[in-house]
Formats: sequence, C-alpha cells, structure tokens
Amino acid sequence: MKIILKIVILLVSFYSFAQVEQTKTFSLMGSVFQITLVDKDSISAHQNINKAIQEIDRIEHLISEWKPETQISQVNEYAGIQPIKVDKEVFELTKKAICFSKITKGAFDISILAMDKIWLFDGTMEQLPSKKDIKKSIEDVNYQNIVLDSVNSTIYLSKTGMKIGFGSIGKGYAADKARELMQSLGVKCGIINAAGDISTWGTQINGKPWRIGVNNPYETGETLEILEFSNQNAVATSGNYEKYAEINGKRYSHIINPKTGFPSNKLTSATVIGENAEMCNGFSTSIMVLGSKKGIKLLEKHPKYQYIILTNKGKVIKNF
Repeated sequence: MKIILKIVILLVSFYSFAQVEQTKTFSLMGSVFQITLVDKDSISAHQNINKAIQEIDRIEHLISEWKPETQISQVNEYAGIQPIKVDKEVFELTKKAICFSKITKGAFDISILAMDKIWLFDGTMEQLPSKKDIKKSIEDVNYQNIVLDSVNSTIYLSKTGMKIGFGSIGKGYAADKARELMQSLGVKCGIINAAGDISTWGTQINGKPWRIGVNNPYETGETLEILEFSNQNAVATSGNYEKYAEINGKRYSHIINPKTGFPSNKLTSATVIGENAEMCNGFSTSIMVLGSKKGIKLLEKHPKYQYIILTNKGKVIKNF
C-alpha cells in the first residue's frame, strides 16, 4: 500500500513538473493580444494557443465593422433599408449590448459608431468638429432604433445613417470566448489579454495567482493596484490617457458620451473586476461616461462586479 502511494505521488509530481507555460503575442481586431497557457507540454500549448487565435479571428470576422464582408458591416450598409439576418451569436451579442444601454440609460450605446467621422483619434485631428456637425451626427445615435427580430434572427437599424460597432465590448467578448474554448479543451490555467480586457482561469505554473497591475497614468511605471486572480476572473480598464485627440493643448478622450456627442471628461480611468471581460468592459466604459457617483450607483446593483476609479484629480475610489 505504501509502495503504491509512493508511485502515485511520484506520478503526480512528474506530471506537474512536465507542465509548461507558454506565451504568444499577436495582433487581431486592431489591437495587441497576448495569450499565456499552462499546458501539459510545449506541443500542446502551441497547438492550443493557435486554436485560441483562430477563435478570436473567427469572432473578428463576425462582428468587425471595418471588414466589409462581416454581418455587422452588412447591418450598417442596409441601415434604414432592410433587416439583415445574422448568426445567433451576433444576435445575442447585440441583444446584450442593448441591455447595457437600458441599464445605463443610454450612457452605453453601440450606435455611437455613427460618429466615427466626426471625432478622429489617430493623430490627424487638428480642430474640433463644429457643434452643427456634432448635433447632426448624434441624431443617428440611439440604441432604441436598433430593431431585433428573434424569430428571424435579424437586426435592423431603422434610421439611415446609423451604424453599430462592438469596440466597447468586442475584445472582452473575444477574450471570454477564447477562455471558454481553452477550458473545453482541458487547459486548466491561462490568461487571455485582449489589449487590456483580460480573462483568466486557474493559476500560474508555479501555483501562484496571476498578478495584474492596474496602471497609474499619473506616475510612469506605478500601479494603482495589483490584482491577484486564481479562479475564473476578468478585468477591464477604460481610460482617457492612451487614445485621445489633442487640440489646442487639451486632450479629448476617445470615449464619447452618446447623448452629447462630446468626449467624456469626468474621469481618468475606470477599472472593473468580475467574472466576464465583456461585462467588465461594458461597465468600465459606462462609468467613464456616467462619472464616479452614478457609476458606483450602477455597480451597486451588480454586486458581483467591483471597481477602481481614478478621478481627474488623481483620487482613487475603490471597493476591491
């Protein structure tokens, strides 16, 4: 009995020792992704990372508004003309986005894409858009004009000029789906980093939690918080300090308030922690628009999600 026990212990130790931790960085969905897996050997890790990449690529070719062949591009092309039949996955993601719009009372709105020609955050914008142009563009922003038909699985944008896009939750969704696929393949531990929208499960190869730093933009190299995850967790941060337009010495964030058409300037960053990166990103984007007071009140209704908010004055508000 003792001999058998020793053999079992040795086998467990061997398999634990045989595990590898492998990382790959790549570009998809217009962003940098990084996948780290703890797998049984390097061959399996390499193959599974490629499967995760294929899954993210599959999602991009479903929901990208920039690729003309995607279903979302077709929905946008036929705005005000006719409904477009879409896959159930695209339909459900759109449905979730509309739910977000409802619970945030319009602070979150995937039809904000209609303003993509008004505000540019690629370094080329030299002057503010006119109030007339902003007013005209927000006439096409209204989630209530997105018509879903669950029987026929169609999406219809009832107003010509409308557009929808998943820049606010798409990468988080892709990270969650890649994690889901890896878990279904028996990969016990890993981390999917979709340009800051992060999904984790399990632990590092040494058994220690995954450690994720929340950046402090006011102090280079400093962090607001070090998060430690050892189960199925997710985190997403929205901020005004990485992607913005600088005009006449003033920064304008890429996060637009759907109701005013102007960049949100209430907060520096909002980090949300929970089980689902898609939801975390939706909440963090919404908080940037709502501000700390209304944002905290929103998350109080969703206690599974926690927050770290950085105000424009450098004050940190958190319940993590």
